[in-house]
Parts: sequence; structure tokens; C-alpha cells
Amino acid sequence: MEPRWPLVLQEGNKVVKHVYLKVLTIKPLKEYKYENFPPNLNSSHASQREHTHRSEKGLMADRGATPMLILALIPVILDTFVPCTGANVKIGVPENYDGIFPWYLAKLHSLPGNYSDLVVTGDDEGIFGVDAQFLYALKPLDREKQPSYSLQVSFRASVHRQSFTIEVCVIDKNDNVPTFIEESMRGSVQLGLLKGIPFMQVEALDRDDRNTLHADLRFSLMEQTPRIPSSQMFFIDSITGEVSLTEEGASTLDPEMCGRYKLSVMVKDMAGKANAFFTTGIVTVEVTGNTWASPDPVRLQENLPGPYPIPISQVKWSGSQAEYSLEGEFPEMLFTISREGVIYLNAPLDRETQDQFQISIVVERPDGREIAKPVELRVMVGDANDNRPTFPQAQYHTVVKELAARGTEILTVQAADNDDPKTDNVRIFYRLVGQIPESPRALFRVDRDSGVISVQADSMEGTAPQYTLTITAEDAKGLNSSCTVVVTVQDENNNPPVFSQHEYGPFHIPEDAPVGTTVTAVLAGDADVRGGDSWQVDYRLESGNEEDVFTLVTDKQTNEVSLVLSKVLDFERESEYILVLSAQNPVALVRGRYGPASTATVSIYVDDVNEGPILSQSHYEVTVREGEEPGRVIATIRGYDPDSHPIRYSLQGDTKKYFSIGKYSGELKTVQALDREENSTYTMEVIAVDGRNSSLSASTLVTVHILDVNDNSPVLVGDYSWKYLCTPRWEDQALVLASRDSDGPQHGGRLNFSLRSDATVRRNWKLTPINDTHTNLSLNIPYLAPEVYTVPFTISDSSSPPRSTFINLPVTVCPCNVRGNCKMAAKQLQGMPTIQSAVGILLGTFAVIGTILIVVFVRLSYQNPKRPSKTNQERVPLKISI
Repeated sequence: MEPRWPLVLQEGNKVVKHVYLKVLTIKPLKEYKYENFPPNLNSSHASQREHTHRSEKGLMADRGATPMLILALIPVILDTFVPCTGANVKIGVPENYDGIFPWYLAKLHSLPGNYSDLVVTGDDEGIFGVDAQFLYALKPLDREKQPSYSLQVSFRASVHRQSFTIEVCVIDKNDNVPTFIEESMRGSVQLGLLKGIPFMQVEALDRDDRNTLHADLRFSLMEQTPRIPSSQMFFIDSITGEVSLTEEGASTLDPEMCGRYKLSVMVKDMAGKANAFFTTGIVTVEVTGNTWASPDPVRLQENLPGPYPIPISQVKWSGSQAEYSLEGEFPEMLFTISREGVIYLNAPLDRETQDQFQISIVVERPDGREIAKPVELRVMVGDANDNRPTFPQAQYHTVVKELAARGTEILTVQAADNDDPKTDNVRIFYRLVGQIPESPRALFRVDRDSGVISVQADSMEGTAPQYTLTITAEDAKGLNSSCTVVVTVQDENNNPPVFSQHEYGPFHIPEDAPVGTTVTAVLAGDADVRGGDSWQVDYRLESGNEEDVFTLVTDKQTNEVSLVLSKVLDFERESEYILVLSAQNPVALVRGRYGPASTATVSIYVDDVNEGPILSQSHYEVTVREGEEPGRVIATIRGYDPDSHPIRYSLQGDTKKYFSIGKYSGELKTVQALDREENSTYTMEVIAVDGRNSSLSASTLVTVHILDVNDNSPVLVGDYSWKYLCTPRWEDQALVLASRDSDGPQHGGRLNFSLRSDATVRRNWKLTPINDTHTNLSLNIPYLAPEVYTVPFTISDSSSPPRSTFINLPVTVCPCNVRGNCKMAAKQLQGMPTIQSAVGILLGTFAVIGTILIVVFVRLSYQNPKRPSKTNQERVPLKISI
């Protein structure tokens, strides 16, 4: 191993670091030491350390070589120092140096080269000195004895004397074994203590520097004796040394099973590293009972007079120092607890607000950690008669029937007292103290104990419609309150309605009076209270209105009933009505019955009025086949006159005079044959007039529908003379042939085209239907010589039997160019005019007309000849007569 030389380096006055110089070549100075050598007394390092010490002493024989060696190292030493506060020069020096002395510590740069008269003060033991600008020590330093030295160095430079301070800080080495502060460590654990709550603390001391690992102590629990009921009953905090129960310990601790435990504990320095110094010790733990338990329940009277606060209970934690607090559902500061565990009541209690309190008492360490489980204090509040009985509502409403018997219960009032229901404080007595109106007296009473209000009078008939009662509720102490009860006397149906007279009428009404006409109004009076159900009257027509000609309308405000016409009157059918009218209440009679006075007779006469005729139907629907012979009766319009007057009939709306009607018979006839194709429907109006009064009439509509007959043959429509077909045959080229049938769909719906039954025709031509009225005509063979052909075919309708039309259709067939246009005229069909011949005939006609016109003009000119002048007579040729 290479030796190291401890030196303190500095740069100017600034301490940089503490270093070790390795001596590699100088054998005589082989005195070295490992800094922080682990002096574990219980390991093999102890003997190794002793061997090293002996070797070092052997090397110190040649002390004369030491100064020379130090001088040789001067160029190597730099101005570097370990920090140490409060000095001009700061030097850090390890303690317990056991090398060669003097021990040169550092070069003092503050000394000039020509100093003299140097004095070092502040060293009472004479440990330090200065030689050739080097500070040295003559013996080892002990940090535990003195951790630092403050040296004053003074010298003379030139003429003046100067000084500076050197602070020597002793650097700690781990040279002390930690020890327990108490040789006999004892503690007690209380039953009920929670896990993790310390009940004692193991303390140890290490004289090394507490700011280093040398004095960083760690505690551990090595063994527990006895190991019942669990081997892990206790736990020690490695840093603080606090001893607490484990979860098993807190739940199974039992002084009767084991009242004392011995714990073997260890303390190590160096934060518990493997090469640390350590010491072991024994901790004796006594298991004790605890007074921490729920106190007895407390019963307090409400509204206590005081003075407050009043102590009501006390708890105590018998172990370590503890603080107490209260928790529960109660107003803040109503209950408090002192540091001694005394629980106080600070204000009066009100049982009606809260009749009991469940208070949790919490015990905690000063740091706020809970020591044990909370205990419970139950506070029960005793009742005092301090509440007056009160009614749930200030006013009640009830109803009593006017025929109620004596003793009838009409209402029960109940007051409530908030005092304790288990005491007599809540016993309530009721009294009736007032009645408005006061007369007659003694109508009602209230039961003293139950609060039941009942009828005391024999009858309520003839009393006021409403009474207001005042009821008081009072407890045994005389505390009371009151309420009002409004009693409404309910009318009962003990009076039937009666008419003022037995017969009404007779009343006259014309037979043409409109529906809704009021015939009369009558009234049946009722002696019960107006407006109530017992006063209301229901009227009914008992007889005489079997056909519901009349109806009743009642005014609910006055009970008056009106007899109203609900159907049209007919004097000829019924000229007189005798109605029996009854009156009853909608609710049953509770006393008496309905007699003759509740029934009346109403007589009504119908006055005759001349009425117009009446037709049996408002609309007639008639069907006639087209083409039928005129004069046939197609319908008979029937009417009657209520007064048996004759009826005259006439037509309106038949502008073309196709129809006629019998003046008195009402028979409707056709005047001429009808054609559906001309008009399929005729609508007209038939007027029926009273034979004695032409202002009275009735009318009805008649609609005549003409039924179709297959009387029209289908025809071909359109001009096909300019159309052609190409040869050779073009695909999809065809002539579209159209047809029409004037009959209706029943007969002419679908028209059928068919070629003549000729082999050549059917070989050359083909008909392909398109729809009900159109078909395609096309070539049936690929080539047909250019020519105008006559294609014979028949068009038939869909009637049975069908009507047909035979057609000979000229069709031009010609060669075509690429655009589908005919390139040449087809051969003229024999017997048919050509375009050229038609043009020639037209031109010949124009020529004949022109010749005739010329002859006419010439003759006119000869009839008026101009007389020749003398100048040109010689030039006019002579007329030659033949």
C-alpha cells in the first residue's frame, strides 16, 4: 500500500481543499495512515490497525531526515486550504495524526521573505509553531477535546510590525463508539395504545462530529423476550429510537398473558453501515393497564341555571403526555374538554332541539397523532315543562249537517307539546271558550281530554249558517294556546220543490215555428238554502213528449225551466200536446217525499200554416241507353203537399229540350234519341209548385247518365300517303298506324289490327301492336321490289260482337340512301294519279282559264275602238273583209 501525507492547500487566503500527498520514493519517511480507517473493535481490522501502528514506529528511527524531506516537498505544496470560518488563513487538520513530528501543516504566504521577530499566540499548550514560512504541529490534535484553534501570528517586516490570524479546524475521524445514555432502559406500554404510537424512546450518544456520518446513529431491534403472543410485538424507529407497538402488538397485547418484555436493541454509527461501531443494550418494557375507557352516561336536565361551564365527566390517558379533543354532532363550544380530561357543558341544553348527544373523545400526542381509539360519552337531556301545547294550524274548517243528532262528532283538534312524551308534561286539556254568533248557546261542546268537538243541541235547524268556535289547549303547568274552528251548517234536502200552479197554458205555437223557439218558462220553488244541491231542481217531462218534440233548458242561477221546441211541428200530424212536467232535487230527500205539488201540466196548441210541397228525394240518379226510342218514361218525381193541395211539376236547365215532365204526374220522359258520344251526362232541376200558392215550391236535382251502345266502328286516322318503307328492309323501320273508336271504353277500349287472310299479304307484311289504339306496319321479308303496294287489313273493336272496318292502305316501298331517304320514285300504282299528272292537270286548267280571260279582254277592246289620228292614218292597214 502507498503511504499518504496529509496536507492543507491554499491559494492566497482562500482555502481550497485538504489533500494527501502520496510518498512514492523516500523510504525513511514511511509513516502513513488511512484516513477514516474503520476501527471496528469487533472485527479483524483491529489487529490490522495495530500492526500498521507498529510498523510506523519502526520507520521513525531516522528523524534527522524529516526536515530535509519536508523542504524537498515545498515546491509541490500549493496554496490550497480547507474552509474554516472566521480567520485570514483557514486550515483543516485531521485529528489523531500519528506520523512524524513536527507535522508541517501549511505554507504561510502572508509572511514576507525578510520577516523577523515572529510570535505565535493563542496556543496555550504550545502545539503550533512556524518554521521557514511553514506552520507545523508538535503533537496530534483531538477534535473531541478542542475542535478548533485560533492562532495570532505577528512579525516585523522592515520597520513595521504586522499580524494575521490562522484558524485551524480539527477534522473529525470516527474514533468514538456510540453509547446508550441510560444503562438501564425501562419503559411502559399501556393497554389500548394504537400501532405506531411511541411509548418510549431509546437515546444514544456519539462524541464524533454530529454533522458527519461518524455520529449518524441507527437503531435496530434484535430480539424480543418472551416471544408471546407474537414474536413481533414491538417496533423501534431506526432514526429516532422511538419504540412502538406493531399491528400484532396493538391487537394482542395482554398484561395477564405477559406483563414484561425484554428487548435487545443495537445502535450503530456511520448510518448503520457494515463497518460502523456499535453498542447493544437491553430495554425492559412493562405492560400496564389503562384508565382510557368510555365514561358512564350522563343525564342532564335541560335549561340548567348555571353558572357555566359545568363539569359533567372526566377521562384520563394514563400513559405518555396526551391532548384531548371532542367530536360529535353538537353546536361548536357546547361541550369542551380541558388538558386534564375534564368535560364541561358551556350552555343550557334544550331537549326539544336535541334529546341526547353522542360525544367521541379523542386522545392524541402533542404532534397530533392519535394514541388510542376514541371513547364515547353519552349525554341524555332530561325534560322540563318549558313548552306550551300548540295546535298544528291556527284555524280549522268543518261541516255539520243541519239535521245532525245530539252527540254527533264533527271534528277532533289535537295540540302537540314538545316536552318529553314519557312525562306528564305533555298531558293536555281542551276547553271551548268562545262561540260567534253567541246565540243560541250550548250548540257545541269539546271533550276535555280528547279534543273531540260534537253537537250538543237537539237540532241545528234554523241556526246560523256558520259558527266560529275558540278552543284552548292547556298543560298541567297552565301553559296554553288556542285555535279557531269555523263550523259551517250544511243544508240538507228536507224540502221538495213545488210549482206555484198545477196547470200552465194553453200556449199557441204556429206549426212553422223554427226549432229553438221557447214556448214558455215555469218555476218550481225550493225552501232549502239557495245555491246548494238541496235547492237545485232537475225538471223532467214525464209524458206527452214521447217523440222528443220539446226539450227543457234550466237556468241554474234561478231554477227557472224553459220549454223549448226541438223538432219541426206538423199541424196535420199533431195539433195539440199535453205535457206532464215534474221537479225533483239532484240529491235525495232526507225527510218527506215528492207529492202532487212537484208536478204540473203544460198544454200546447199547434196552429195550422199553409205549407209548400215536399219531394221524396233531394236528388235523383237516372240511367238511359243511348239511341233508345223517344217518349219512354225514365223516372217519376214523387212529392206530396202537407195541406193536400195539387202539385205542378216543371223542368229547368234542359236547354236543348231533350226531356219533358208531366205537369201533374211528375213523369220524366226523353223527347229525342240520345247520343252518348255527344253528351254522356245531363243534369236538370225539377220544380214542384203548390197548386194554390205558387210562392210555395220545392226542387230536386235529376242527373241522367247515358249508357254507351256499340254503334260506332273503329276508323284509321292520319295521312300515310307521304310515308314509305325502305327496301331492302331496314331494322326497326315501320309505319305507325293510329285508329279511333267513338264508343266508350266498354266497347272501343282496345282496337285490334289484322291482315287479310292472304298468303302473299301475310308473307310480305307484318302488324305489331303498340298499345290499345296504335300498331306498327313493317316488311315481313328482307326485300320487296320498289313499288306502291296496297296493304289490306281490318280494324276491330273489343265489343261482343265486335264492329270492324276494312282498310286498303297504299304503302310506298323504295330504295333508300344511308340517311334513310327514298332515292327514286316508286312505280305508280295502277289507277292512282301521280304527282306529275296532277301538276299537268293543274297547269292545263290554268291555261284554259287564261285563254278565256284573253278572249274577254280582246272583245272588250273591239267594242271601244280608238279613232285613228290624221298623222298615222297612212300607217293603219286596211281592214279586209272576207
